[in-house]
Amino acid sequence: MSVRRTRTAGALAAVATVVLAATACGNSGGPAGRDAKDITLTISDNAIAGGKNSRSADWIQNWVIPKFIEAQKAKGVTAKVTFVPSGVDDEQYKTKLALDLRARSGSDVISIDGIWVGEFAQAGYLKPLSEVAGAETDGWEGWAQIPETVQGLGSFEGKRYAIPIGTDGRVLYYNRKLFAQAGLPAQWQPRSWQEILDAGAKLKALPGVTPIQINAGTAMGEATSMQGALPLLAGAGGEVFVNGKWTGASQPTRDMLDFYAKVYGGGLGDPLLQQEAKGRDKSFQRFAEGKIGILGEGDYFWRSVIEPKAGISKMADRDSAVGYALIPARTPGAGIRGQDFVSMSGGSVRTLNPNSKFPHQAFELLSFMHSAEAVKAELGDVPRLTARTDVNTEVLAGDPMLRFVAEKILPITAARPPLAVYPQVSVALQEATAAVVGGTAPDAAAAAYQKKLEGLVGGADNVTS
Repeated sequence: MSVRRTRTAGALAAVATVVLAATACGNSGGPAGRDAKDITLTISDNAIAGGKNSRSADWIQNWVIPKFIEAQKAKGVTAKVTFVPSGVDDEQYKTKLALDLRARSGSDVISIDGIWVGEFAQAGYLKPLSEVAGAETDGWEGWAQIPETVQGLGSFEGKRYAIPIGTDGRVLYYNRKLFAQAGLPAQWQPRSWQEILDAGAKLKALPGVTPIQINAGTAMGEATSMQGALPLLAGAGGEVFVNGKWTGASQPTRDMLDFYAKVYGGGLGDPLLQQEAKGRDKSFQRFAEGKIGILGEGDYFWRSVIEPKAGISKMADRDSAVGYALIPARTPGAGIRGQDFVSMSGGSVRTLNPNSKFPHQAFELLSFMHSAEAVKAELGDVPRLTARTDVNTEVLAGDPMLRFVAEKILPITAARPPLAVYPQVSVALQEATAAVVGGTAPDAAAAAYQKKLEGLVGGADNVTS
């Protein structure tokens, strides 16, 4: 689930068949060391002018490349930098990158979804940045501006493989008008799951209002995992993958499913909404219409769904009517890392091709693309969360909600495991929440989840319970 990538189908077939080998690593002449005076580099991104992620494509072609060439010229280096655009479905892009990397070809700097990092690393397609371009990569100034929790989007097994491009965060949104009618505070910050349920119980008295919407079931897809199951699991002190094993029917898993049972079995949520093909979109519309009291969602909901002028489900009074709060742990201190509050984040990253003929210069290009100046240039006049704290402080000054996410959420967030089997595990997790919403006891749903999990990840030895 990428922050910056849209999952738009209908790609340009001609672009999908671009052969990166023609501009692949290793095609340039001259010495390949740090002191090379004539270098050739390429950048790949699933972006294309006039199409998918057009803003990024324009930025790379018209800002990054000329600025980097100019900077290299000032150092006495002649640089030729080529952009290899794409504009296809993310899975097509992923497959093409994997084929290129397996063939030891492809571009020097590559944009990928952070969820692919571990999979590519385990396949031997990627290596830690320090192994590709040397220990100097650890001294890059930008690391000090990227919270460790956000660095995790580009890390695997404790090593940095990539630099995060941008990220997001999950919160609890609430309708202040409904809260006022129910006698709840305009500035609401629950400190436990019970306080969420207590607020839901008061909202239940309002006619035509669904008190709580926490995504569940398979129809919601990955939104169930990222907006519901995984934050709740983190709030109970668990992670879906930890210390080399997948988490099965553990106490945190049972606690997470028990919360679903209390919401949907207790009449605080709408079970039917979780089964509808367009259920998530319908939940957006209902919230905008003042028919849902509390909604678990990411910052995308604020900036793209209920945005007053261009949102999918516009709310003219968004800024006054909508509140947002941190997701609390089950009880104070019960979250992962002993936290009182938790969240989940995703995002895209940029990495280095380990087969680059000019690895040191490729890292110069990569780090240049993630400098404060470059990140602000990519944003333009569109305020968005970036990986850099210094940039967020500047560009989000006028949006209190996004600033809240940058300042309060990013330091405490967590990421999904970047492993090939995760999408299947996620579906199994979604199925477990669907079972509970449908009336199955949490312990039984957890046991069924563990059995399914063992089949997915190679047996019981790879699962903790």
